[in-house]
Amino acid sequence: MAEELSQMIGQEVLVVTEAPQLNLLGQTFRPIFCGTVNEVDVGHITLFPVIIKMVNAPFYQFPLPLSIPLDKLVAITSNFDCDTVFPLT
Repeated sequence: MAEELSQMIGQEVLVVTEAPQLNLLGQTFRPIFCGTVNEVDVGHITLFPVIIKMVNAPFYQFPLPLSIPLDKLVAITSNFDCDTVFPLT
Protein backbone atom coordinates (compact mmCIF):
# COMPACT_ATOMS: atom_id res chain seq x y z
CA MET A 1 0.00 0.00 0.00
CA ALA A 2 2.81 2.43 0.85
CA GLU A 3 4.29 1.86 -2.59
CA GLU A 4 1.01 2.86 -4.29
CA LEU A 5 0.59 5.89 -2.03
CA SER A 6 4.14 7.09 -2.68
CA GLN A 7 3.08 7.73 -6.28
CA MET A 8 0.61 10.32 -4.89
CA ILE A 9 3.26 12.57 -3.33
CA GLY A 10 2.44 16.16 -4.29
CA GLN A 11 -1.21 15.38 -5.09
CA GLU A 12 -4.25 16.59 -3.17
CA VAL A 13 -6.19 13.69 -1.65
CA LEU A 14 -9.32 13.18 0.43
CA VAL A 15 -8.77 10.80 3.36
CA VAL A 16 -11.31 9.16 5.68
CA THR A 17 -10.03 7.32 8.75
CA GLU A 18 -11.44 4.52 10.87
CA ALA A 19 -12.62 6.43 13.98
CA PRO A 20 -16.35 7.33 14.07
CA GLN A 21 -15.43 10.79 15.40
CA LEU A 22 -12.42 12.69 16.67
CA ASN A 23 -11.95 15.60 19.08
CA LEU A 24 -9.53 18.46 18.52
CA LEU A 25 -9.46 21.68 20.55
CA GLY A 26 -12.92 20.97 21.91
CA GLN A 27 -14.43 20.39 18.45
CA THR A 28 -15.87 16.97 17.65
CA PHE A 29 -15.71 16.08 13.97
CA ARG A 30 -15.85 13.20 11.53
CA PRO A 31 -12.41 11.91 10.48
CA ILE A 32 -12.36 13.53 7.01
CA PHE A 33 -9.18 15.24 5.89
CA CYS A 34 -8.08 16.82 2.64
CA GLY A 35 -4.52 17.78 1.86
CA THR A 36 -1.39 17.36 -0.18
CA VAL A 37 0.53 14.12 0.28
CA ASN A 38 3.84 15.28 1.70
CA GLU A 39 5.42 11.99 2.76
CA VAL A 40 4.70 8.28 2.64
CA ASP A 41 6.51 5.82 4.88
CA VAL A 42 6.03 2.13 5.62
CA GLY A 43 3.47 2.77 8.38
CA HIS A 44 1.98 6.22 7.71
CA ILE A 45 1.04 8.93 5.24
CA THR A 46 1.69 12.61 6.01
CA LEU A 47 -0.48 15.41 4.65
CA PHE A 48 0.63 19.04 4.58
CA PRO A 49 -0.99 21.42 4.17
CA VAL A 50 -4.09 19.66 5.46
CA ILE A 51 -7.69 20.77 5.86
CA ILE A 52 -9.86 19.15 8.51
CA LYS A 53 -13.46 18.99 7.30
CA MET A 54 -15.49 20.04 10.37
CA VAL A 55 -19.17 21.04 10.29
CA ASN A 56 -18.50 24.37 12.06
CA ALA A 57 -15.35 25.11 10.02
CA PRO A 58 -15.31 22.98 6.82
CA PHE A 59 -12.06 24.55 5.60
CA TYR A 60 -10.03 24.59 8.83
CA GLN A 61 -6.38 24.43 7.84
CA PHE A 62 -4.42 22.49 10.46
CA PRO A 63 -1.16 24.37 11.19
CA LEU A 64 1.08 21.27 11.34
CA PRO A 65 1.71 18.25 9.11
CA LEU A 66 -0.73 15.45 9.94
CA SER A 67 0.49 11.84 9.89
CA ILE A 68 -2.12 9.12 9.57
CA PRO A 69 -1.32 5.43 10.21
CA LEU A 70 -1.96 3.36 7.08
CA ASP A 71 -3.88 0.75 9.08
CA LYS A 72 -6.42 3.43 10.09
CA LEU A 73 -7.25 4.50 6.50
CA VAL A 74 -10.76 3.63 5.38
CA ALA A 75 -10.79 5.51 2.07
CA ILE A 76 -8.45 7.69 0.06
CA THR A 77 -9.39 9.58 -3.10
CA SER A 78 -6.57 10.91 -5.25
CA ASN A 79 -6.63 14.10 -7.33
CA PHE A 80 -9.32 15.62 -5.10
CA ASP A 81 -9.76 19.41 -5.08
CA CYS A 82 -9.72 20.47 -1.41
CA ASP A 83 -11.85 23.51 -2.27
CA THR A 84 -14.75 21.19 -3.11
CA VAL A 85 -17.81 21.83 -0.97
CA PHE A 86 -19.81 18.81 0.20
CA PRO A 87 -22.22 18.15 3.12
CA LEU A 88 -20.64 16.83 6.30
CA THR A 89 -23.77 15.96 8.28
